Amino acid sequence: MSATGLQLAKTAPIRYLLGLVTARTHAPASAALPVTPSVNEAATTPKKKILIVDDDIVILRTTSLKLKSHGYEVITASEGSAAIQMARREKPDLILLDLSFPPDVAHGGGVPWDGFLLMSWLRRLDEVRHVPVIVITGSEPARNKDRSLASGATAFFQKPLDHDELICLIKESVGETACAA
Repeated sequence: MSATGLQLAKTAPIRYLLGLVTARTHAPASAALPVTPSVNEAATTPKKKILIVDDDIVILRTTSLKLKSHGYEVITASEGSAAIQMARREKPDLILLDLSFPPDVAHGGGVPWDGFLLMSWLRRLDEVRHVPVIVITGSEPARNKDRSLASGATAFFQKPLDHDELICLIKESVGETACAA
């Protein structure tokens, strides 16, 4: 390439941009090019935030991935005190809560958390008092379903989880378009 060709190649993008600016400022208003809003300017619906509280790492990961793939923001806690802290700080739109947790022997025993105690605490916190809680548990449904609902859960879901059914229940609980039957 000659020196003159190289100079033209370097200035071509500048001339192109100047042409756009000149054309835009000298064109009649009816001929103005449409302006596409940037990502920051575009109206976006905030994601619904879901707190998953379960001591089973497999449940936390698989359910988190499924919820994220459906557009939810997910936060997790694997024990009771962390669940209370996360609920207060993050103010989730919905809580998925297991009923059974192992004793907290790593921290000197502490409070023997279970889902019923957690629901009791959650219902007393101003930040999450009215947040829907869906119990997800592998424990005995005959014994725990009525107690869960009486303790403040909006729904009871038995493990192993049917994620598609759970997503439909979550959508209904947070006021989104319900799934087709």
